[in-house]
Amino acid sequence: MKKFCEKCSSRIYFRCISSLFLSIILLTALASAQEKLVLIGGGKRPAEAISRFVNWSGKEKARILIITWASGVPQESFDGIKKDFSTYQIASFENAPIAPLSEKAREQFLAQLKTATGVFFTGGDQNRIMDVLKDEMLFQTLRERYNAGVVFGGTSAGTAAMSDPMMTGEADLKTIDGAKVGVRKGLGLLPDSILDQHFIKRQRENRLFGLILQTPILLGIGIDEDVALLVEDNRRAEVVGETQVMFIDAHKRKGAMLIHLLKAGERFDLKKRKMISKSKSVTQASAR
Repeated sequence: MKKFCEKCSSRIYFRCISSLFLSIILLTALASAQEKLVLIGGGKRPAEAISRFVNWSGKEKARILIITWASGVPQESFDGIKKDFSTYQIASFENAPIAPLSEKAREQFLAQLKTATGVFFTGGDQNRIMDVLKDEMLFQTLRERYNAGVVFGGTSAGTAAMSDPMMTGEADLKTIDGAKVGVRKGLGLLPDSILDQHFIKRQRENRLFGLILQTPILLGIGIDEDVALLVEDNRRAEVVGETQVMFIDAHKRKGAMLIHLLKAGERFDLKKRKMISKSKSVTQASAR
């Protein structure tokens, strides 16, 4: 009887150890699948933004896929972004098929997407991106890869496409009226927000003000040229680059807006809609 009890205890012990081991593996997988975004406002692409994109994508094991669908000159767009990555030793750097996609090109893109650890959209016209993504399977596959931990990034139009709704570029900049700002479905990778780019340089504040006042549940994020917003877990955002990023919050403010203007090194909590103190920033940076 004693030996039987000892055997049972051993089995229970090993089952507990096995369960603990599986739990650790699961937690590690979940941690590694954390969503990450690199959002560049156009103009010069900050070196720190490109560096972070490569590091998040796996450093020397990174497999980066460039999507030039927004551009009217896709090969030129690819060659330009390739220079930014040329100093990094990475596993692969590929150009997605040029739009419109034939059936063969579509299958090629899906195969590339399956192995990519980082996906980057170049600039141009964000409407061209979403025209391709009227293909629901492509749209959903991109979102699934993001949720699985593949790093996504973009510059200019490539950044605009990351939110839902997405600005089309059509607007009357002389008035603050959300009804006069063109929007359509975007990728929606960054929830409860709407992104604008070339923001201060091209004086686009009025169109974002109008949209946020019209739909105050959304957080407005205006990213200027030569600057980027680095986002982890759809929540922690850090500014890098030479200029500024504006956050516009009108939620439960009865027609009023709270504006935060952040510069390089400053951080913002997208869920709490407030700046992260420097002491907390240091702690989080150390944890990474």
